[in-house]
Amino acid sequence: MDLFLRYQQVLLRVGGSLMLLIGFVIHFWVVPQKGVSQNDLAAARIARMEASVSSKNSSGSKKSKSDASCYTKGLKDTQKKQMEYLTIIVMIFGIASLGYSFMPKKGSDE
Repeated sequence: MDLFLRYQQVLLRVGGSLMLLIGFVIHFWVVPQKGVSQNDLAAARIARMEASVSSKNSSGSKKSKSDASCYTKGLKDTQKKQMEYLTIIVMIFGIASLGYSFMPKKGSDE
């Protein structure tokens, strides 16, 4: 406990800097690139192939596929929003910790 109190400013600054850095890295890692990725192109090709096969077959299987794709799209959107919120929260905690470490303490002789 004495070690934490002695190096409190250093620990808060290092912890705040790390949280801020990790928040920025994760945010820019998760943010989608502009343009079409290889996965999107492959998904579009598969959708076209499924559409051509389903037009030859009955339309009953096509309806069940569209229901599942609706759920997966909603799930992916929700996960993306959660990651954005998580990175924002981590960056806010990093800024708060860093800012708190620079505030002068009352009763401190430093």
